[in-house]
Amino acid sequence: MPELPEVEVVRRGLERTLPGRTIATVAVAHPRAVRRHAAGAADFAAVLTGRTIEAACRRGKYLWLALDSGAALLGHLGMSGQLLVVATEKPDETHLRVRFTFSDAGRELRFVDQRTFGGLAVVPADAGVPAPIAHIARDPLDPGFSDAGFVAAVRRRRTGIKRALLDQTLVSGIGNIYEDESLWRAGLHYARPTGTLTRGELNRLLQSVREVLLEALHAGGTSFDALYVSVNGESGLFDRSLAVYGRAGLPCTRCETPIRRDAFMNRSSFTCPRCQPRPRKAHW
Repeated sequence: MPELPEVEVVRRGLERTLPGRTIATVAVAHPRAVRRHAAGAADFAAVLTGRTIEAACRRGKYLWLALDSGAALLGHLGMSGQLLVVATEKPDETHLRVRFTFSDAGRELRFVDQRTFGGLAVVPADAGVPAPIAHIARDPLDPGFSDAGFVAAVRRRRTGIKRALLDQTLVSGIGNIYEDESLWRAGLHYARPTGTLTRGELNRLLQSVREVLLEALHAGGTSFDALYVSVNGESGLFDRSLAVYGRAGLPCTRCETPIRRDAFMNRSSFTCPRCQPRPRKAHW
């Protein structure tokens, strides 16, 4: 699943190419791609035709294009969704779901999704953020993110720190890969009870989260297969820099202790047993 760096790479690509352009046509090739648009595919195309894109925005792992109508074209990439800006003469992708052409006859926008877990919808955005995702918290790279508010909220919880980081009402966009990398960098075990964390430890964790996310952004995100790409079809390279995620049995790059893999919430958690000692009263 694409996480914050991967989605932000896509957003930046869209921001460079789409604002100020007017949508000329919308062709929905697969209705599942717009299943979240309750009025159906025909209405989806009708409300977008003639609209001008003002900005490409993001909240957590969600993307949206702000429109001159005050509405938003909201998208989630799911497991395999791609938003590509390509030349109009480029052959159609096998899993092309929605095509947008523009009045300037320049490069078009395509939504490609092999597994069709992602989707697009036109939604209200009266307060600047699309209504369906208004409940999602800001992420640590957002200028409006409150470090003090995050620290206070985490210390009030009665859960493990990784579960807290997965709570989208508390903080958004980090995801499993970058949680493991950030916790390793901060020297914290994922099952550490939130009530036992000091303000200093949580501030150190936030610093680690930002470092990891920015490094991943610089590398173009993390690509484990060909399904995650930028708007130009380029894969990310951060997988070459992972310290713990996906490295079970390999030596820790800091202390050379073999990395441990644990099952966690139908996914995996990777830790260094020495750098991230298991707490006595773990909260799994």
